Amino acid sequence: MIIRKSKTEIEKMRAAGRIVAQVLKKLSEMVEPGITTLDLDRQAERMIVGAGAYPTFKGYNGFPRSICASINDEVVHGIPGKRKLKDGDILSIDCGATYFGYVGDAAVTVPVGKHVSDDVWGLINATQKSLYRAIEKCQIGNRLGDVCYAVQSYVEPLGYSVVKNYCGHGVGRAMHEEPQVPNYGKPGTGPVLREGLVIAIEPMINLGHEDVKVLSDGWTVITMDGQPSAHFEHTIAVTQDGPQILTALDNVGL
Repeated sequence: MIIRKSKTEIEKMRAAGRIVAQVLKKLSEMVEPGITTLDLDRQAERMIVGAGAYPTFKGYNGFPRSICASINDEVVHGIPGKRKLKDGDILSIDCGATYFGYVGDAAVTVPVGKHVSDDVWGLINATQKSLYRAIEKCQIGNRLGDVCYAVQSYVEPLGYSVVKNYCGHGVGRAMHEEPQVPNYGKPGTGPVLREGLVIAIEPMINLGHEDVKVLSDGWTVITMDGQPSAHFEHTIAVTQDGPQILTALDNVGL
C-alpha cells in the first residue's frame, strides 16, 4: 500500500533530509587519498546523533554501520572499514537519518584525488543527470513508469547500463515503503503520481555490464565485470508546486 504524506509530514521529512544533506556535504569534503571509509562512517554517526537523529542504516537487517560506502566496482551497500581510499578511486556514499520518526535518504558519488579517468567522470556526471531527469517527472498526474524510464532513457544511449537488481523506493516512517522505484520501465505505466507521494529515486549505473553479485559479507554488491559503478539518490515529495527535493540543504523544487 502506498502511504501518501501530509504537508506536515513532508516538512518533518524535510528536516530529516536536511540532516542527511549536511552529512553528505561534510563527508564529500573529507574524501581524499588516505582516508578510510570507517573514518567517514564515524563522522557521519557523530553528526547524525549530534543533530538529535538516529542513523537509519545502523542495525537495519543487521547492517553494522551508519553509512554505506561503496568503492569503484562496489555498487551499493559497501560496509565501511579500514580500507584506505586511493587517488583515482570513486566512492559512493549512501546515508539515512531518522528524525522524530521520519526518514531522509540520499546518496552521492565522489571522486578521490585528481586522477579519476575521463570515462569514470562521464559515468558520474551521467548518473547524476539521470537522477534529475527522473525528478523532473515527479509531477502530479504522471505515472511511476515515467520516472523510471527517465533514468534508463538518458543513460543507455550514452553506453551505460542500469542495475536492475536494486531500485529506489517509497520512504516515510520506514526507510523502505511502497512503491518500488526501478531505474528502468515504460512511460505511461504504473501508479499515478498523487500529491503526498514521497519516494527515494536512486540511479545505480554501471560503466560496463548490468550484472552484479553480492560478496560473502552478505551486503556489498559489486559489478560482475569489475567495472566502476556510480550511485546518486534524493528523497522527493510530489506536491502541488511540483517535485520537492527533501534531502537538500535548502528548500529545493524543480
